[in-house]
Amino acid sequence: MKKGKRTFGKILMILAIAFFYLPILYMVIFSFNDGKSLTAFTGFSLRWYKHMLESREMMEALYTTFTVAIIATLISTVVGTIAAIGLSKSKKIVRDVMNQVNNFPMMNPEIVTAIGFMLLFITFKIEKGYATMLLAHIAFCIPYVMLSVMPKIKSLDPNLANAAMDLGATPWQALTKVIVPEITPGIFSGALIAFTMSVDDFIISYFVTGGGVKNLSIVVYTMSKRINPSINAISTLVVVIITIVLVLINVVPMLMAKREKKDEVGRKSFVLPGCALAAVIVLFCLVKLGASNQELPYAGQTLSIYMPGEYMGENVVPDFEKETGATVSIEYFDSNEQMYIKVANQESYDLLIPSDYMIQRIMDEGYLQKLNPDLLTCMDELTDAVKNPSYDPENEYSVSYFWGTVGIVYDKTKVSLEDLEREGFNIFKDTKYRGDIYLYDSERDSFMMALKALGYSMNTENEDELQDAYNWLVECVQTMKPEIVTDEIIDNMAQGRKALGLCYSGDAAYIMSENENMGYYLPEGGTNLWYDSMVIPANAKNVELAHEFINFISSYDYAYDNSSYVGYTSPNQEVIDELSGEGGDYEEINAYLPRTDNPNDEVFVFNDDTRKVIGNLWSKVKIAASNAN
Repeated sequence: MKKGKRTFGKILMILAIAFFYLPILYMVIFSFNDGKSLTAFTGFSLRWYKHMLESREMMEALYTTFTVAIIATLISTVVGTIAAIGLSKSKKIVRDVMNQVNNFPMMNPEIVTAIGFMLLFITFKIEKGYATMLLAHIAFCIPYVMLSVMPKIKSLDPNLANAAMDLGATPWQALTKVIVPEITPGIFSGALIAFTMSVDDFIISYFVTGGGVKNLSIVVYTMSKRINPSINAISTLVVVIITIVLVLINVVPMLMAKREKKDEVGRKSFVLPGCALAAVIVLFCLVKLGASNQELPYAGQTLSIYMPGEYMGENVVPDFEKETGATVSIEYFDSNEQMYIKVANQESYDLLIPSDYMIQRIMDEGYLQKLNPDLLTCMDELTDAVKNPSYDPENEYSVSYFWGTVGIVYDKTKVSLEDLEREGFNIFKDTKYRGDIYLYDSERDSFMMALKALGYSMNTENEDELQDAYNWLVECVQTMKPEIVTDEIIDNMAQGRKALGLCYSGDAAYIMSENENMGYYLPEGGTNLWYDSMVIPANAKNVELAHEFINFISSYDYAYDNSSYVGYTSPNQEVIDELSGEGGDYEEINAYLPRTDNPNDEVFVFNDDTRKVIGNLWSKVKIAASNAN
């Protein structure tokens, strides 16, 4: 009986270990993948580690992460230790109250703490960036230090300090020569826990930072939005660092406990702070070394860009900085609506890259300034299809960044072209494909699909038509049992895991380039023709530099790099011809070339009332989908 219990216990332990560590092992293995896929191993390579090391964004995130962690650890350790010692000498009622106060931040949900810090900095008009991240990390690390130090203090003889002073020691000597050496293991444990918490933090850091300052967790989160295998390399690096720290947490106290001589304690107590200081210096040199002293036209200036995540070629920013001497600071948004909130709150950026309907909104509300035609040299390089769009008829405010369509990506071995031509978007209600479809988790795109399937305009304001579209979607999710996803569709369809899905053209181009069995279809009933464009906010600080960047990224070399890397259609006509032509990256991939000759295709028009209606209805659709599954 006992043997059976032991066997069962071992199996449970093995399963638990496998559950926690196999995903990490999977990630580590794929960090050495030669291909871009996150699921198919195509050969051993260090290319993504090379990309990581060459990425200024990642290296600066590494620098930020560890400098913040080290400084926060040192300060929180000193403050937390002094606070713990002082608290131990307080009255019992004060000690009990302060212990509860100290425990509260650790028990409080991180999101609540993060919002509290954010509101605090906003209230006192403290500009968010490196300093605010550091202050927040110090604040949430102190309780962990106190929690580690307090048990060691409680285990001490309460008369130890008094005895030392009776023997002639000063209060400072009693503290540094008697108390501190005795509680050193607790101090080190608290310091290492604080370091780990700081390195690992995402939620609080995400809410309290700005100005392009990001730590590793924020960078990894941003990279997870699109296909970027460097996420495996940098995540592996984080795992290695955390593993080392966890080993230290367990090993250092044991080593410290074996020390017998107090002078050794005093001498060696400077080892970790010394190493920390050395690490800060090394990291600073790694990031700052190579900064050019050459006089360049925009040396010392910073271009602040706010754009969708992972939406720019690898060489664009490094080469722009080399050519101009400027520093490019990039922040990423998850949606146009998230971007709008920051713009409406007057956060300052030099360049934004929103979508068509949002450009219309922020233009109408006065948040944009007109472009200076005397500073723009790129317009002649752009295809006519992206000039003078409906939301900006004279290109007074915007220059196209990418453009494309929303269509159906499908597995040609499972889905017939005849079905697609006959049914259009109604194929998402064909029971032949039940359980084998993806819907995109976007209220705009999903309602566009339903409205077009019903023969309506995707910009309709008719409540009955919107209700019909809602009923269409509810019937779809209840009968077809689709998987509602976002960017997961890219890699999943590249692996042929579903028969069809709603997909952006640029993502479809990547999928088709990875899997020859994949196709892309645009229903004749029409679809969304979309534009993402570069605009300059009214409160931009470096307007001339923003124009310079627009010209730079619109030029052939960097428009090519941008489009080839991301997969979306370039506005540069020469690049379009090159990439879609013979020998190009997207030769015979129809998803790369947006359709421009179908009168049923539309560009989204912003209507706040309709947006709210669609948002509420889409929430109900997702509830219906969850109940159906």
